[in-house]
Amino acid sequence: MRSRGNRAAFSLILFVLPAFLLYLLFLVIPMFQGSYYSFTDWNGLNKTYDFVGFGNFVEALRDDRNFRSSIWFTAKFVVCAVVLQNVVALLLALLIESRKKAKGLFRTIFFMPNMLSVIISTFMWVFVFSKVIPALAENGALKFLNLSWLGDPSVSFWTILIVSVWGGVGTLLLIYMAAIQGIPQHLKEAAIIDGAQPHHMFRYITLPLIAHALTICIFLTLNSSFKVYDLVYALTNGGPGRGTQVITMNILEEAYQGNNRYGYASSKAIILFLIILVITMIQVTIMKKREVEA
Repeated sequence: MRSRGNRAAFSLILFVLPAFLLYLLFLVIPMFQGSYYSFTDWNGLNKTYDFVGFGNFVEALRDDRNFRSSIWFTAKFVVCAVVLQNVVALLLALLIESRKKAKGLFRTIFFMPNMLSVIISTFMWVFVFSKVIPALAENGALKFLNLSWLGDPSVSFWTILIVSVWGGVGTLLLIYMAAIQGIPQHLKEAAIIDGAQPHHMFRYITLPLIAHALTICIFLTLNSSFKVYDLVYALTNGGPGRGTQVITMNILEEAYQGNNRYGYASSKAIILFLIILVITMIQVTIMKKREVEA
């Protein structure tokens, strides 16, 4: 029996080992290397570099105006994207679950954007905002659409947000629908018999019993919104100027696009990592407590 158990354990290790080695090689080791380089002035090319301590971090937070503006823009985007994606996904889930037919069809329709490459789907949106909407704006009744959707930073922010909601709702929708389907039917029936109105049903039954789904969805949207890159790159490339530059774009610009300050870029990446770590830990801790209370 023991030898059979040992063979089973050995087989499991063999199955896990390739994935673990890839994870170690491409994620764990580069993370520790980047942490080390963040305290140096390495340019990413030379074999020699100097140790600068916390100088990179001080420069990034105190002297780098572009980095601070990218943090501010990313923070605005994260707040709006997390709220809108989760609100829209939850409302759609409630509407679809209230239907008796065609639930599978609606799930498929709203999940379809997730099946497309972000770059490809975003280039489609570039065509819509640069060609289709201006053509519609020529109609007198649609003059309000005559905006610089990709050229004005204040408008481009909402353009990026619209595309992020369109592409991010599908996965959240499935999670919320699964959570809603898991609510015991007898609780709903008892509430209806007691005369509960739809908003009472949502507040006192649905929302507390899908708290675990809320925790997961907010966690996912927080992480993806902080690390957004390809969507902004394809829509505006951080422009005009640096008006829509997110943190990830600022980091890559510092490391590769002419500056070649790999150590300095690594320190910015560490700052981003710490921001995400602290915020997600606070979010998960608070929402887990509410799950227990519910």
